[in-house]
Amino acid sequence: MKHYGIAQWVDFTRGVVTPVERDEMQDHLAGGCHDCRSISSFCDKLAVVCGRVAMTAVPAEVVRQARAIFPSAQVQRPRHVFRIAAQLVYDSFLVPSPAGLRSSWQVGWQGLFHAGDCSVDLRVEPELRSQKASVVGQISNHASPGREMSGLPVYLKAGRLVVAETRSNRFGEFQLEYEQQGKLQIWIYLDGGSKCVQVPLKKLAQDKGSGGPRSIDAPIRKPRGEERQ
Repeated sequence: MKHYGIAQWVDFTRGVVTPVERDEMQDHLAGGCHDCRSISSFCDKLAVVCGRVAMTAVPAEVVRQARAIFPSAQVQRPRHVFRIAAQLVYDSFLVPSPAGLRSSWQVGWQGLFHAGDCSVDLRVEPELRSQKASVVGQISNHASPGREMSGLPVYLKAGRLVVAETRSNRFGEFQLEYEQQGKLQIWIYLDGGSKCVQVPLKKLAQDKGSGGPRSIDAPIRKPRGEERQ
């Protein structure tokens, strides 16, 4: 008695087998083959479940997190890539505290970089009592604000090692989750991979006592001539 594999029963359930094969497989089931009937029944149930899942609307946040976890499709980049230097124009750690405030507590770090005609806005949010962190970013073209920045390959690298990767959405936004370590950089490829923006990523120190991010002490602002007692 001829038996059929699971790939053939999947095609049978999807209705993509030829009419001759369909009739032969139906006759085979009618003949009482227990093993093939079990596989066919499983494929029928799987098709029903997949149909229900396909009708479920997935939140954009869940899609973004999934893309950050699973590798994106490999992009054929040119052999010679022009690297665009990035300049830090805003660092939340360098913002002075209000007058009279001895110290401040910052849960995350935010930075803004300019690289050619592009701006890269980043925010690093560490997990408490953990070395894990996530970075949320957005790349835009301040010279041509209407230019779409979707589908750009975004890599988080430690040297040549790719720690995480994703792609930007239609707003130029992206999100990556990773284990904190030193000398991390975000690489964003533009113009089909012919250009690349490299942005260093802050590593947030952990407070050994509380396990949270270390607070950033700010100097006390005193009037001129006043000395600390």
